[in-house]
Amino acid sequence: MCGRFTLTVDPDVVQQQFDLSSIPASPPRYNIAPMQAVLATVNDGERRGEFLRWGLIPAWARDESIGSRMINARAETLAEKPAFRSAFKQRRCVIYADGFYEWQETGGKKRPLYIRLNGGQPFALAGLWEVWKPPENEERIRTCTIVTTEPNAWMAQIHNRMPVILPRDALEFWLTPGEVPVADLMAVLKPWPDDGSLSAYPVSPAINNPRNDTDICIAPVAG
Repeated sequence: MCGRFTLTVDPDVVQQQFDLSSIPASPPRYNIAPMQAVLATVNDGERRGEFLRWGLIPAWARDESIGSRMINARAETLAEKPAFRSAFKQRRCVIYADGFYEWQETGGKKRPLYIRLNGGQPFALAGLWEVWKPPENEERIRTCTIVTTEPNAWMAQIHNRMPVILPRDALEFWLTPGEVPVADLMAVLKPWPDDGSLSAYPVSPAINNPRNDTDICIAPVAG
């Protein structure tokens, strides 16, 4: 799964790299956790950056607590699961990051690792989004989930899942407005190429507490 990630670069870098028309100001984030705001672009044809809440709440949900269990969606079952199948066909998004954390089990213990592209540049994670209206008021909440897939050979040494990182051509297709054939969508939900472009290193257990959101979270520690 993908339960924590970072976006530490300046928003202007994200705007330029992904050709966004606008982007909200935000400080560096070193420990983005579920139920927090994440920077995303939805498939409405506007190509702008906006904040969504991480943890998808299906439109039919009676209360928002379900969102805490919907932070990830398995690519293999998107077309089947009631919580995701409608959004998969019609409401797709990308979520911007420049690294993510995973916990590797070694010697009966789990140690956190920070994983990123070797150049440190931001990337786009495949996601789904929804709009949920609380029954007691008119406020509408826009939420999202991160799509995960089987790991490539390198990532399999760390964990049995990985988030779907979209290359530019797949990103453009994923953000196509409206409904797209399921088979075509499934074709872009692949593990990142096992080409040595990802790297990982151990970090402090401080990452385990979402209240810790400083650069200490990404500082290397002894393995």
